[in-house]
Order: sequence, then C-alpha cells, then structure tokens
Amino acid sequence: MSASNGMMDLHDIQGLSVRLGDSLSELFQRVPGSSIVLRYIESSYQDDPVRSVIELFLCLFAIRYLLAPSYSTQKKSFVELSEEEIDELVADWTPEPLVAPQTAFEEAENEKRPVIVGPTGPKSKLSNGRTVTNLASYNYYNFVANETLKEKAIQTLRTYGVGPCGPPGFYGTQDVHMKTEADIAAHLGTSACILYAQAFSTISSVIPAFCKRGDIIVADKGVNYAIRKGIQISRSTIRWYEHNDLEDMERVLQKVYSEQAKKPLVRRFIITEGLFEDIGDMIDLPRIIELKFKYKFRLILDETWSFGVLGRTGRGITEHQNVDAAEVDMICGSLSGPLCAGGGFCAGSDETVEHQRISAASYTFSASLPAMLATTASETLTLLQTVPEILTQSRENIKSMWAQLDPRSDWVYCSSHPENPMMILVLKPEVIASKKLGIMDQEQLLQDIVDEALANGVLITRLKGMPRSINTKDVGWETQTQPALKVCVTTGLSKKEIERAGIIIRHAITKILKARK
Repeated sequence: MSASNGMMDLHDIQGLSVRLGDSLSELFQRVPGSSIVLRYIESSYQDDPVRSVIELFLCLFAIRYLLAPSYSTQKKSFVELSEEEIDELVADWTPEPLVAPQTAFEEAENEKRPVIVGPTGPKSKLSNGRTVTNLASYNYYNFVANETLKEKAIQTLRTYGVGPCGPPGFYGTQDVHMKTEADIAAHLGTSACILYAQAFSTISSVIPAFCKRGDIIVADKGVNYAIRKGIQISRSTIRWYEHNDLEDMERVLQKVYSEQAKKPLVRRFIITEGLFEDIGDMIDLPRIIELKFKYKFRLILDETWSFGVLGRTGRGITEHQNVDAAEVDMICGSLSGPLCAGGGFCAGSDETVEHQRISAASYTFSASLPAMLATTASETLTLLQTVPEILTQSRENIKSMWAQLDPRSDWVYCSSHPENPMMILVLKPEVIASKKLGIMDQEQLLQDIVDEALANGVLITRLKGMPRSINTKDVGWETQTQPALKVCVTTGLSKKEIERAGIIIRHAITKILKARK
C-alpha cells in the first residue's frame, strides 16, 4: 500500500514538473523574439557546443560582476605631505639649466661676433661701420638684390598678408602653395610634391612619417643633424655605413637582406644626402639606385644642399648625374638659402605625397609657409630654368676660389665637390699631427683665421655642426664633426673680387698656422 502511494507521489511530481515546464515555455514564447533566441540556442549548441559553453561562462561572469560589491577608486597610494614639508622640498630643489653654461671659447667668440646692419649681400655693412666682402651666407646667386623678386614678394604680401596662420589641412593652404608644389614637381620631373613651412623639419618629419619601430634604415654616417633627428624620432632599427663608402654600404645592405630573408617582411630604407652638409662631397647616385633595386630598399634622398645648385638648370643631383627622379622614392629639399625663400619640400609619387598630408608632424601641426615665400620660390625656380647663365657664372666663381685655396695652401684642403659653392676647408692630417692639435685646438685656430680674414675685409665662418652620434650608446663615433672653415661663393662678386678674397683667406690661414708652434 505504501509502495503504491510512493509511486503515485512520484508520478504527481513528474506531472507537475511537466505542466510547469509547459507553462514557462508558453509564457516565454509569448515574449517577442523568443522564437529567434530558441532557434539560435538550438543551432549554436548543435553546430558549435564550445561556443555555447563560452557564452554561458560570459553570462555568468557578467552576472557575478554586476552583483559584486562596489569599491572605492579614490584610495590614496601616496603619503600626504604638510605645507611645511612641501615648502622645504621646493627650497631644496635646484632645477637644471635649460641651456648649458657657455665655455670660455664660446664667450670669447660671442664678444667678437660681427653683426650685419641692413640687408645681407655680397658687400655687407657691419655694426661697427665697416663694409666687408660677405662669404658667410648662402646667397649664392645674389637673389637678395633681385628687384623683380622683391616686387613679386611685395605684391604677394599685399594680396595674401604675412601668413595664413593655420596648418595646411586647416585653412592654411592657398593657391600659391599649390602652384609652388606643382612648379617644384614639374621642375624635378616627379608626379607630386608637398610643401613644408620649415626647411629643417622637412626631412626630420618625412622620415618618421614612413619609418616606424621595427623598420630598417641604412644610413650614411655623414648625414646632417636634421636627418639624424628624423632617424631618432622614427625609432627604427638603424644600420650605419662608412661615409660615402659604397662598398661598405653594399656590405650592410647584403647583411640586412640575408638577415631578413626568413623573417616577416618589414619596410627598408636607404637615407643619404646629395651634397653632404658637413663634408661637402657628393654621392654616386646611379650606383646607389642600382643597389637599391638589387636589395629591395626604398631611397630617401635629402637634396637640401644640392637642389638649386647642381645640374644644368639646378634640378639637383638627379639632373647632374642623369638619373630619372622617379627612381628616387622621396626627394627632400630646401627652399631657403640659394633660392632666397623659405621652407622645404618633399617630391615623389602621388601616394607618398598624400600620405604625408596626414602623417607628417611638421605638415600637420605647423602653420603653412607664408605666401610671399612660396611665390619667391616659384620665381627663383623660373629664373634658374630660363637664365642658365646664373649657374654658369656661379661655377666659374667657384673655380676661381678653388684655384686660390686648395692647390696653393700647404695647410688646408677642400673636402667639398668642385661644383659646390659651399667650400669646406679642413686642416690637412699632417698639419694636425705635426702640431698635435686636438678638436678644441683646431676650433680655436680656425676662429683665429676667421678673425684675421675679417680684419682684412672678408667675412667667412667656421663649420658649426652638431654631434654626429644620436645617443651615447653609439660606439666608434666622433663626438662632433671635423672642425673646418666654411666659405660660400656668390655670383654677386666679380672674378677679380673672388680671387682677391681667396688670397686674403689663404694669407690669413698661413699667418695663423705659422704662428702656431
């Protein structure tokens, strides 16, 4: 009897459970969208049960997170100081100076630094009233004195104002900027060009716009400071080769190519200059192009000192060495100096230029180049194209200066290329060795030569380069560039005036170095 009662209770419980399940199912099916949920669960469980388990775990985690007790995020993990303790710490703190204190040599140099009054030209007036022959500026073609350029600049200033006061991507681009970009691209023979407001920050922005962490850069040890800063900002892997040594360059390229053969593909760049700022010599561009294609690298070429200088019409080293500009991935250059304007540019394919418009820091976050300078750049390019005698006269003057200095001096030699109007005069190794001259000794002697030349009416200067190494971990690097004199030849002087200035410089060198025991 009791057994039959137990069986009835079990059947009653089962029936009740079935009816309860049916009621819940009926209620759930009345909810809008319930049938979709049921089909999703059935198909999910049938096709991918692991997914259902993961979703169940996430649902339980979400419920646990919502039901967890709250906690304060304002808990202080530092020791509070009293006002007296804060004042005491502030009084004990000594901030480091923003600029290192001047050395005795720098103080003496600043005291004797000549100050030009009025416009800079081949004949410049100093604050002491003297007029000197100026061979210390980049006014190679004397465009400063060109009245047509002055009139164009004044007209542009009256039309557009001093500056656009905004970055190129935000109301800063004007029609004169687009015209100058088109003029430079047409002059070089590239498909596109982009303008930058500062010459220095052009190459130092272009490099990190394309080179990122993990990419590989192969660069010449003699590149200028702006390139080195761009390389540093990029955080790429850097492989250096000896200055202008293409055999060493190929060795480095071959090593990189072999190391990367079985690794994931990364971007690889060669970075060098057309004419080197601190040495003055020239690269062998056709050979570099050959190596670039052989080892599958991209080439970033800085023509800051060769654009407007080399070639029949001043197109730079591509014209001088008969290389198609399209074979160089990016050509960077300056519009200041020889072109008497300001800012810089990067020319290349449409893709590389458009990428810079949103990725190059100097382009994106700096105000645009003043319209007056953009117009001046276009006009000076036109002059170089239509009046090739400008470049011919410049090279004749360079030959005249070379004839007075390099072959005739027993003390210095010129490391610059024979067509470079910026002549870098370096003390000969045997002179340095015989007189046991350190870096500071050389700097002092060269400054004495500058002062002696100025006393005789010729203004020149010293090469004042920045340290070559990017950081203190660089091994085997000189702490600074080789001390040298810098003489900038201009067409604003006649051949006789150039020869006379060269004689004065040579005599100043001889006088100072003979006096050094």
